[in-house]
Amino acid sequence: MFKSPFSEPSPPALNLAPLQAALFDLDGTLIDVDMQVFVPLYLRRLAERLEPVAEPRRTVATLRAAVMAMLDDTTGDCSLEELLRTRLADELQLDWSDYQAGLADFCREDLPAFQPLVKPHPLARPLVESCLARGWRVVLATNPIFPREVTAARLAWGGLDDLPFQPVASYENSRHCKPHPGFFHDLLAELDVPPHACLMIGNDTLHDLSAGRVGMSTCLLTTWRIDRGPALPADWQGSHQELLDQLRRFPHD
Repeated sequence: MFKSPFSEPSPPALNLAPLQAALFDLDGTLIDVDMQVFVPLYLRRLAERLEPVAEPRRTVATLRAAVMAMLDDTTGDCSLEELLRTRLADELQLDWSDYQAGLADFCREDLPAFQPLVKPHPLARPLVESCLARGWRVVLATNPIFPREVTAARLAWGGLDDLPFQPVASYENSRHCKPHPGFFHDLLAELDVPPHACLMIGNDTLHDLSAGRVGMSTCLLTTWRIDRGPALPADWQGSHQELLDQLRRFPHD
């Protein structure tokens, strides 16, 4: 078959030899979800569950401000959950037990209705399983603005909840969000592996590729690419299929 001389070349090979761990972003990488729809709806529905103890519009504004604070350059003095807890107490005089009760109601009654917003990718599982087959550890390095129950639900809707991600980033166990270097340093400390032994796989040119600043290798999946400045270099970029081909092509022990 004739092949056009102007077709795009295949991505260069990844250097897989030193790798011991793959860090996967979730939204836009392993699942298809529009967070510009998901997050506002999550905040609104959660605020409605807290209505017996806090006025919903003020609650939405406070929750939104807390998320923005999580995404800012936090000091790392406390978990992101503690940051949220302090905001709710200071701005709404909301007791943490009341928040947790409202969150539990939301997860039980409202969260299942969010499932249509999440679409699985057919190659997500093969990608993770190919990393596991190489003996790598797999980490869910999603931005930890949600509680663990909401992250677990998105994993389940993507058909990935039985895979051995460890750790799974959530606001309970994280002190920073991407692109803060502390997010990656904390994961490295938990994994107890050097940066050059880790591959960060994601679709965001800032949040995910910032892993390169701490010495990790980076892979930009272009299927649902998000361009966010400043532009950072990727060690490799391509589609889900092209990455899977790389992982399957090169031998491993």
